[in-house]
Amino acid sequence: MNDVTSTVQYTGRPAAGRVRRGRRIADRTLKVVCTVFTGLGAFVLGWILLMLFYEGGAALSLDVFTHVTPGPGTEGGGIANAIVGSLILTLLGIIVATPIGVLAGTYLAEYGKGSKLAEIIRFVNDILLAAPSILIGLFVYTLMVPPLGGYSGWAGGVALAIIAVPVIVRTTEDMLRLVPGSLREAGAALGAPMSTVIVNVSWRAARAGMVTGILLATARIAGETAPLLFTALNNNFWFKPNLMGGVSNLPVMIYQFALAPYDNWRALAWAGALIITLSILALSIVARLLLKKDLAR
Repeated sequence: MNDVTSTVQYTGRPAAGRVRRGRRIADRTLKVVCTVFTGLGAFVLGWILLMLFYEGGAALSLDVFTHVTPGPGTEGGGIANAIVGSLILTLLGIIVATPIGVLAGTYLAEYGKGSKLAEIIRFVNDILLAAPSILIGLFVYTLMVPPLGGYSGWAGGVALAIIAVPVIVRTTEDMLRLVPGSLREAGAALGAPMSTVIVNVSWRAARAGMVTGILLATARIAGETAPLLFTALNNNFWFKPNLMGGVSNLPVMIYQFALAPYDNWRALAWAGALIITLSILALSIVARLLLKKDLAR
């Protein structure tokens, strides 16, 4: 009996050793493959950024921030009108999207939770998160551009707001779900209605994360080009106070100037690309710092 047992144990050890060696080889192989592709991705991204900083930095000057976009074949000029136009459109989109996104996210986290309506809203929100921005631009074009008699900053702001809303909804819901239920129970124990508990307890506890979602949504829409081609379009002058007609903006300006045969326009496109990249990078860093601060509390 002992001989049989020792034989089974002896014959089993080499098999187990082979399995362990196979697992180690597979683990090391996967590690090498992941490292190679990570390095490849970092190399491509670094190449793009280096080219952007090289070309964009060479094109930056004070005139870029103080002059309007030049006409075809001319020299000099800047992109001041495009910078201001992008700020106006982005601000308009966030002003529209923030209350809708925050209130919808609050409903999903506090009121709806497991209800059928909440499930439908989450499903639609996920669809909007993955929806191509050009389809949103086409939708807003059909809805607003012909009725208003042409392209406008209002249509561009609505298109950007539709893109920003799903990001704010998702972030708001996730941040409110991180708030401990004991805080809500404490507020309810004091006799406060649910609306007061949400405003003074849940929102206050999750405010850094909610602001993070708004900043991430701002970074998301700041570089959108496709929806603005259908709604705000572009021009080489300052926009009208009523935002009717084409409104100059950085994404569309970069798209049009990069395809132009004029060296001056292409240089301004590089400068605009660098400015918008640095702006989005700054917003992303601020958002991550706020989120890290909120999670560390």
